[in-house]
Amino acid sequence: MPYLILALAVLAETIGTTALQASQQFTRPIPSVIVVVAYGAAFYLLAWVLRVMPVGIAYAMWSGLGIVLISVIGRLVFGQKLDLAAVAGMALIIAGIAVINLFSNSATH
Repeated sequence: MPYLILALAVLAETIGTTALQASQQFTRPIPSVIVVVAYGAAFYLLAWVLRVMPVGIAYAMWSGLGIVLISVIGRLVFGQKLDLAAVAGMALIIAGIAVINLFSNSATH
């Protein structure tokens, strides 16, 4: 269950970040409202996960997966391109998350 809640937190955070880009520095009201609601939901869900998972592990997964997902959204929605170094760095982030989940006993209390 914590992983599902964490996945929802990542999804909410990426919705908020996508809306942040679309808000054009908070000059567009609807995306601006979405930013506030989505980030509120993301932090609430992350806080729930912290009841059963260490903060360092939860935050590593939340931020790492968010980075990768928002980069994909940036490419697909906003046409932003990543160079090879950026893609390699994100591959390392995913590898780090996999190592934590496959080999660490710290992932849950």
